[in-house]
Amino acid sequence: MSCIHQFAFVFFLLFLVQPSLGLGVGGRKLSALVEQQPLVLTYHNGALLKGDITVNLIWYGHFTPIQRSIVVDFIQSLSSGQRAPLLPSASSWWKTTEKYKTGASNLVVGRQVLHEAYSLGKSLKASHLVALSKVVANSLNAINVVLTSKDVAVDGFCMSRCGTHSSTQLGGAKGKAAYVWVGNSESQCPGQCAWPFHQPIYGPQTPPLVAPNGDVGIDGMIINLATLLAGTVTNPFNNGYFQGPATAPLEAVSACTGVFGTGSYPGYPGQVLVDKATGASYNAHGANGRRYLLPAMWDPQTSACKPLV
Repeated sequence: MSCIHQFAFVFFLLFLVQPSLGLGVGGRKLSALVEQQPLVLTYHNGALLKGDITVNLIWYGHFTPIQRSIVVDFIQSLSSGQRAPLLPSASSWWKTTEKYKTGASNLVVGRQVLHEAYSLGKSLKASHLVALSKVVANSLNAINVVLTSKDVAVDGFCMSRCGTHSSTQLGGAKGKAAYVWVGNSESQCPGQCAWPFHQPIYGPQTPPLVAPNGDVGIDGMIINLATLLAGTVTNPFNNGYFQGPATAPLEAVSACTGVFGTGSYPGYPGQVLVDKATGASYNAHGANGRRYLLPAMWDPQTSACKPLV
């Protein structure tokens, strides 16, 4: 199994206020952040995921049909064939990945598997995530996504990561297959993994944004899923685009942690769109009338984090 990429959705202010914690985004230390090194994601000449990519969903624990539809609609929103009628759109956000060598990755929802009986218990280790990712046959042109419900604990969840992307070896010499895990932080650490829809654990206690789909846990999962899907297609096997060590890389979106709109700064997500009727904050229109709040993505052409609004 390849080295795991962990995504800890902790905004920069946490590090500035609590340096003694020694935490980092994707494993990077405070000293690396405050030095503010030039943000350049280097291409390490490895394979990227391009073309039509099937995204299989493994739901572990209890998710309502509405929660599942929010996630499915999000993935469909990224497809080139599901252009939102309004801009900015989730598909236009995803198009930035086309600027990473060799063209576009078109995500298509594949199989969905429900594990509502908690067959592996409610406390999972990394090996359990790998096993769950293999419930659906792994292939070179697929990403198996494991989603754990709010009552499931996972090693490192909330302490050092909000999700993971990695890969497993296929049989024989067929190569590697990518997988992603994201947890629902609603009842465990919304101030870390669902910010800015919940007040942060540390720093100024500014009012949280209203989640665009009315579900803090699921809307937080969308942010983390978006981050990890972008990291998966642009750095699937530890030798794609990243800055820093391969064991703790800054990737396409994790390099832009905490940036959702223009004018952002540590603890403030930036200027985003607000629905006048509901007060919900968003920056992307999606399929089936959905709205989402998506993090900025690093643009290889400008070498800068590019928010949608």
